[in-house]
Amino acid sequence: MQPPAAPRSGDAWVDEELDGVRYGLAATVVEERISPYQRITIIDSPAYGKGLLLDGCWMTAERQERHYHEPLVHPALCAAASIERVLVIGGGDGGTARECLRHAGVVHLDMVEIDGLVVELARRHLPSLGGGAWSDPRFHLTVGDGIGWAASSADASYDVVLVDGSDPAGPAEGLFNRSFFQHCRRLLRPGGVFATQSESPEAFRQVHIDTVRLLREVFGHADPLYGWVPMYPSGWWSWTFACPDGPRYREPLAERAAAVAGGCAIWSPRWQRGAFEAVPAFVERALAATDGDQP
Repeated sequence: MQPPAAPRSGDAWVDEELDGVRYGLAATVVEERISPYQRITIIDSPAYGKGLLLDGCWMTAERQERHYHEPLVHPALCAAASIERVLVIGGGDGGTARECLRHAGVVHLDMVEIDGLVVELARRHLPSLGGGAWSDPRFHLTVGDGIGWAASSADASYDVVLVDGSDPAGPAEGLFNRSFFQHCRRLLRPGGVFATQSESPEAFRQVHIDTVRLLREVFGHADPLYGWVPMYPSGWWSWTFACPDGPRYREPLAERAAAVAGGCAIWSPRWQRGAFEAVPAFVERALAATDGDQP
């Protein structure tokens, strides 16, 4: 077992504070900028490498990002009937797009990120996250409002819709409401899959439960998947998948899964099965009390 990375000379603690708890790293602030939307901080830490915070909240880091991006992407892209057209809302660090584009069946990927400065700083300081996505001819970046994009796009225009947003505050607040989810359902082609990060069942318990409940109401079928992102509040995280025509996201197609699993650090079909089954009892009771059994 390797000893924990020691702080370097000049490092200080960089913390996210939430409800009386601090989640921090010994790190150096590399660059900090204020965009029209938020405060963007780039840090460098001995433990996790370079990382990104938005308004003082941890978003990602070089040695943490696979814990987040792989669980968001692969259950959806390994299960949708087709994956030719993919929409990513948010995701300015590039990690979600990178994982999507590992699937050869993706022909066109739109990424709509509201804050162009996040993209600029991520490409400069965290180039490994986006990797080759930024230059992939299938990748199309729009700096703009993802909520407006979803509202104005044509019916049945995407096979997969992924929401890679921050906590439900500031520019990401509108990514957690009924109107937005209804538009996302409208965008899906038959056999399509929707997925979103759905917060920590510990640190954001009610937001998490409300998100799963609302997605079940809008799509008909939705299930949370549980994993861990150690740098996030509580370390315990969730992603929720939804379909109008049955929970196809639970069963990855063998050929697609085999094509990407060897390059994954976290996700595998076996891991996915366990992650969908790891519903804590308090979440199961809360959902059953309000919604009854999922149709």
